[in-house]
Amino acid sequence: MDQDATRTGELEVALPERTDARLVFIGRIRTPFATRDDCPRQGSPDGPVCRLEVDEPWRPGLQGLERYERVEVLYWLHLARRDLVRQCPKSDAEATGVFALRSPLRPNPIATALVRLIGIEPGALLVRGLDCLDGTPLLDIKPDRCAYSPPAAARPGKAEGAADVERQSGD
Repeated sequence: MDQDATRTGELEVALPERTDARLVFIGRIRTPFATRDDCPRQGSPDGPVCRLEVDEPWRPGLQGLERYERVEVLYWLHLARRDLVRQCPKSDAEATGVFALRSPLRPNPIATALVRLIGIEPGALLVRGLDCLDGTPLLDIKPDRCAYSPPAAARPGKAEGAADVERQSGD
């Protein structure tokens, strides 16, 4: 099956020549998944142990992660198509906009996973819960929650903890 074939109802766009972001990969992710067909649809907390290999200049940034059970991993889906703005998921022939899907095929294929931290080795983290190919570029690692990320204060007139669904308009 051609993973990159455009399905009926999908819409491709030309990618812009200009790009603005200057992302820095901080390492690579090692998983048992060699092909996209091998990857689980979403990572599982009891999935295989995967290794986040952090490049030398970024290794001091791992200090303190041992205090956390879970970390958020941001990674770049380097083999994903970036030109589809409407997609037809395999399980549904109806076209849906890319921003209404969790698909890896997106204009900026940044993925995020909340994973369980299993262990720490020099220059690497061992985790469970990833769903990416072996060799995937690593963008960032964040603790699940820490003292520096307090919950947002309730907005006036909103019940405490209520989701903020207000839409802001740009003038």
